[in-house]
Amino acid sequence: MSQTSNGDSPNHHHLLIIGTGPAGLTAALYASRANLAPLILEGNQPGGQLTITTDVENYPGFPEGIMGPELVDKMREQAKRFGAIVKFEEATQVVLDEKPFRVISDEATYTCDALIVSTGATAKLLGLESESHLMGYGVSACATCDGFFFKDKEVVVIGGGDSAMEEATYLTRFCSKVTVVHRREELRASKIMQDRALKNEKIAWQWNQQLVEVLGSREKGVHGVKLQNTQTGEETTYPCQGLFLAIGHKPNTEVFEGLLDMDDAGYLKVDSPSTHTNVEGVFAAGDVMDPTYRQAVTAAGSGCQAAIDAERWLEAQEA
Repeated sequence: MSQTSNGDSPNHHHLLIIGTGPAGLTAALYASRANLAPLILEGNQPGGQLTITTDVENYPGFPEGIMGPELVDKMREQAKRFGAIVKFEEATQVVLDEKPFRVISDEATYTCDALIVSTGATAKLLGLESESHLMGYGVSACATCDGFFFKDKEVVVIGGGDSAMEEATYLTRFCSKVTVVHRREELRASKIMQDRALKNEKIAWQWNQQLVEVLGSREKGVHGVKLQNTQTGEETTYPCQGLFLAIGHKPNTEVFEGLLDMDDAGYLKVDSPSTHTNVEGVFAAGDVMDPTYRQAVTAAGSGCQAAIDAERWLEAQEA
């Protein structure tokens, strides 16, 4: 297949991919090898959540580990080698009720026959300067990604829902002590998740407390957190060697509201086990449709699926 299906428009592509990271770049790689010459709009955070990850030790093929940004760069170069067109533009509007689809970025307007959405999800943060400064240097939003780095250390988990209980329980496999910090006296988590965490002897609790500052440096890591009592306002310092934020994730789907089917949390719905959305010719891959696993390797796998689904769908349209 050629790059354009209506040769008079250089901004028309058989396949356009919105988003980046392992899902979008893997989709671009597979689509490129199928001679689709896809255009990928990487958005305002090229590489997605991997760009705020330091060491990645659980991605297959890198026995010594690899830095998150370096892994993204390798994926991007591999896709470009086979003909993917990469632009660091953000999609600000999409039109899906007419063919070809139309995607408006902050710099241009494109049309496409098929569309893959891989805009990912963003971990909810508290907005503290110290939190963002130390992200990847003792602060994390993914226990399954980074828990191993905190072996035999004491860490703090922020949150009170199922995600926080799951993260805290998982971290007890590695950490000597896990302290859950929660703003209230009661957890929001389901009873089964609460019971599991409350019975775990490695988990301690700080009730009616909120995080106001992360203490540490990029050179030496985290050495504590500053907490404030939500009832008295009193501030205390709590020692720890790591901080995990578990207050949820937000899928990056705002631009698709009212256009694609989503669940209550905003994750795109797909016709599993395929990556087809409710709009014919539109596919979704990665964290934008996966509230469960949220791993680089599962995102890459779904990116592969989306590219194959898109290729087969395009072939069927031509036939």
